Amino acid sequence: MTTPKLHDWMIEEREYLRQESRRGKRHAYQHLTPAKTALVVVDMVPFFFTDGEYERGIVPQISTLADSLRTAGGTVAWVLPGSTEPSAVTIEFLGEEVAAQFNASGGTGPLRDRLWHEFTVHDEDLLVEKTAASAFFPGRCDLPGLLTERGIDTVLITGTVANVCCESTARDASTLGYRVLMVADGVAARRDKDLNATLHTVYRTFGDVRPTGEILALLASVSQ
Repeated sequence: MTTPKLHDWMIEEREYLRQESRRGKRHAYQHLTPAKTALVVVDMVPFFFTDGEYERGIVPQISTLADSLRTAGGTVAWVLPGSTEPSAVTIEFLGEEVAAQFNASGGTGPLRDRLWHEFTVHDEDLLVEKTAASAFFPGRCDLPGLLTERGIDTVLITGTVANVCCESTARDASTLGYRVLMVADGVAARRDKDLNATLHTVYRTFGDVRPTGEILALLASVSQ
């Protein structure tokens, strides 16, 4: 079993300064309304934990955020890889063997049982499958409709892989008009530089980027 490891994440000071010059503040979103906020946990399933030292490293942050947001009246959404017959293009691009591996990455059986065993799913949580990289791609996941039913306008993005499904999810959520916050120490990639490239892209164009501690502080300030 791999040892949990934390990414050495960063956003360059020049990017913070760029945003401050544009909008007069470092972080776009200065408050959270818990009832309108969802923690979106992407692809935290055993398939990604085989060599997942960074995946193991983000489990505590995700669990803490889930507990805190639920307590504050928010929504926790667990998004798992779904299975669909790989297209000819997918097979051509990935090769048959890898395409089959990714198609089976979400596992089988009840969704709750497919999630990484260290997480606790509550009855009020959402559990959905996606059949695209993004959980917000039209027609490929039920999440957007379910969030609309709950009046959600803000999403906290966590999970793996940061520069693939998490970034795709953040981009599409932004396009659909959500307030997007990516949790800097709650997303995992294969290397620090992969993660940091994603954090840079999201922060620059698609949403805010904050570590767990700052998001918890935003939630705590609501109840004071």
